[in-house]
Amino acid sequence: MSPVEDEDRELVSLARKGDYAAFEALVSKYERRLFAVAMRIVGRRHDAEEVVQQTFLSVVEHLAEFREEAAFYTWLMRIATNHALALLRKRAVRATVPLQSDDRGDNYADVPHPDYIAQWRETPEQIASRRETQQLLEQAMEELDEKYRVVFVLRDVEGLSTAETARALAITESNVKVRLLRARLMLRERLTRVFGDDSTRVYPDHAH
Repeated sequence: MSPVEDEDRELVSLARKGDYAAFEALVSKYERRLFAVAMRIVGRRHDAEEVVQQTFLSVVEHLAEFREEAAFYTWLMRIATNHALALLRKRAVRATVPLQSDDRGDNYADVPHPDYIAQWRETPEQIASRRETQQLLEQAMEELDEKYRVVFVLRDVEGLSTAETARALAITESNVKVRLLRARLMLRERLTRVFGDDSTRVYPDHAH
């Protein structure tokens, strides 16, 4: 058990006994991180703020249900994700692919091949150090279909395991793996269009 998890468990134990300062410490520790995750999922500042508020309200109501064998942050992220997804479903201003679905359309045979394949002009490390790369990645993430973006945020940005991501989204681990692969492929293609060397481009019809 890490020192962070030990500290969280102590704060949770105190908060359960009515120590408001301990609860405030948990809020202070995680609200910025939760806001960043919520922004990546819902895409609007006001909505992200609502997700964070609803998350901590839920924590107050359900703190007694927290099982201490799990990491507090993982539990917190699951609650935040559920609120973010509920907000997206409520928003529903345009037709989207359901975030929660069965296995149809989530299998490796249906993963599309990239349209733009080329060697990058610089190494991934050099590209990662460029100032505009993070902005490009954030823009590319916003363009992903919601169900792929959420999986990418939870797995590759927040570091949740495949099992934890599946539980948070109420989908199968197989769904998580396929959606993550699709998200990574789409993001890589977007970056390749910017950082790829066009002279090395391989066209899909000849890429076997």
